[in-house]
Amino acid sequence: MSVQLLTYLLVGITFALYIGIAIWSRAGSTKDFYVAGGGVSPLANGMATAADWMSAASFISMAGIISFAGYDGSVFLMGWTGGYVLLALLLAPYLRKFGKFTVPDFIGDRYYSKTARLVAVVCALFVSFTYVAGQMRGVGVVFSRFLEVDVNTGVYIGMAIVLFYAVLGGMKGITYTQVAQYCILIFAFMVPAIFISIQMTGNPIPQLGLGGQLADGTYLLDKLDGLQAELGFHEYTSGSKSKIDVFFITAALMMGTAGLPHVIVRFFTVPKVKDARKSGLYALLFIGILYTTAPAIAVFARTNLIQTVSNQPYGSMPEWFSKWEATGLLTFTDKNNDGTIQYVADTTINELEIDRDIMVLANPEIADLPNWVIALLAAGGLAAALSTAAGLLLVISSSVSHDLLKKMVMPDINEKQELWAARGAALVAVCVAGYFGIHPPGYVASVVALAFGLAAASFFPAIVLGIFSKRMNKEGAIAGMVVGLAITLYYIARFRLHWIGTINTSEEKDWWFGISPEGFGSIGMILNFVTAIIVSRFTKAPPKEIVDIVEDIRIPSGAGEAVSH
Repeated sequence: MSVQLLTYLLVGITFALYIGIAIWSRAGSTKDFYVAGGGVSPLANGMATAADWMSAASFISMAGIISFAGYDGSVFLMGWTGGYVLLALLLAPYLRKFGKFTVPDFIGDRYYSKTARLVAVVCALFVSFTYVAGQMRGVGVVFSRFLEVDVNTGVYIGMAIVLFYAVLGGMKGITYTQVAQYCILIFAFMVPAIFISIQMTGNPIPQLGLGGQLADGTYLLDKLDGLQAELGFHEYTSGSKSKIDVFFITAALMMGTAGLPHVIVRFFTVPKVKDARKSGLYALLFIGILYTTAPAIAVFARTNLIQTVSNQPYGSMPEWFSKWEATGLLTFTDKNNDGTIQYVADTTINELEIDRDIMVLANPEIADLPNWVIALLAAGGLAAALSTAAGLLLVISSSVSHDLLKKMVMPDINEKQELWAARGAALVAVCVAGYFGIHPPGYVASVVALAFGLAAASFFPAIVLGIFSKRMNKEGAIAGMVVGLAITLYYIARFRLHWIGTINTSEEKDWWFGISPEGFGSIGMILNFVTAIIVSRFTKAPPKEIVDIVEDIRIPSGAGEAVSH
């Protein structure tokens, strides 16, 4: 059976499963829609959180970036994994005890201000739309190759699917869909990795295969370092980024993780604070399976790619090469008209351009694995992208319907009207997300990294200070969020999107302090903290009832059931 037919079959089965779950678990109330009724078990919530967390950036793009950047790509592993630990231990249990539906809900009530709630809604929308752009691009990349449709058409198909189960099922439908999606994506990610690890090193454990030996006795990483050097690329196991940029990118990813609204809301779906801690542990274990495997996949893919294409006749390329060429994500330009592929670091000579987002998806094809493995990987990539996109759409819709409409504009709206408003907001959100998926500002992982920077610069300080500082008031929190978000948005607009200044501002020599746009969220976060603390010290202290709330959520005893204030 052909790859395309198998892909249609497996993707069709998984989509039918998602839609079936959405119909079975459709939301009947706003509590179902926002937090799945608050009754999800820790194990199921751990799986759903892992699927929500492991987006197209983790599944498709992270290993792709590592395969090209080598050592430098480790910032994504360190930042995202460390950030999840920070979230699970430092913030999630306290937010769960507070007993609210959304992050803007927490900020609005903790800082006793409609203005604070509005600023939080704006921050949530910026973060979520930036993040979801990467997911929709991931969907387009998968569809464009394996269903052999245009990238834009692939985005439209993904929009339709995710809209159906997100709008119908809300958080309840999304949660149980994400449990299924985790099972699919982790199986799809591991099977090719195990196959290729056995094929290259004889070891069935990819994590060990990464440090293993090839048939000729050469260590795999030594082999790749040699191949890279021959082509003029920097050694795979050495870094080229400055230490300050690595530090700030890692910090932005970590703090951004702890401020991501679509991940935080997952901890509101369990019955007890104790369950929030348990589901955090389960999720970390489930996430660790993929994250410890990604570096191995990156090395396997890079080694096989160089050996397959470098200095080889263009006419002898296997079928996968022409299939990816048809998508426009891989291009060959015969600059010297010799019919041989020159793949080198020197851009004036190099004849092959490869989109980093295709590396994981093309990996089993390059390794000549069975067609069913290739089709399985496509289904897994879609599961990863759609699971996170659904969670993000829910954050967007709840920010509009619950935090903006119910809490600020139309407080008398009934539950049924609020539910319809949430579904309408999701419809608009998926259209906007689709636009950004068609016109993304970069590779999936780099786009997602920008979202993490925005979350770090806006939400993280407000949440941390809201939990651990009784003196923090509304003026400080509002000023901090505005300053952090504004400076980070300006930096991204100038140095990544080139909307401000000249095109030369994309060059590293123009970056402030040598920090890339992906890492500048750390600077925004520092300015947020400083601004919030200074302003709070020169303005009126929060009311006693707010101080009592802060004291209450920090006391572990009696934390069995969430307390709603």
